[in-house]
Amino acid sequence: MLKLTQTAALGAFVLASAFAVSPSMAAGKCVMAGGEATMATEDLAKFMAEAALKNSIAGMGAKPAGKIAMKCDTANVLPHCVAKQRACK
Repeated sequence: MLKLTQTAALGAFVLASAFAVSPSMAAGKCVMAGGEATMATEDLAKFMAEAALKNSIAGMGAKPAGKIAMKCDTANVLPHCVAKQRACK
């Protein structure tokens, strides 16, 4: 189970990085950054999605702006959450 959780966390980070980085982001511009995670529990999925979001914003050298929007889907076997927040340079 631990290996599955570690793999899911790594996958969430990679997906968040790809989801959030915008090559056209110029100085003073804002983008919608995001992070997502699929975990064993909804609370853990929310936590990891928020962590992936924060890592993606920091990775592009931006600052968070506004509230984090969290949306979770528990229809599948494992809960999946997506966190989004505006990020500005």
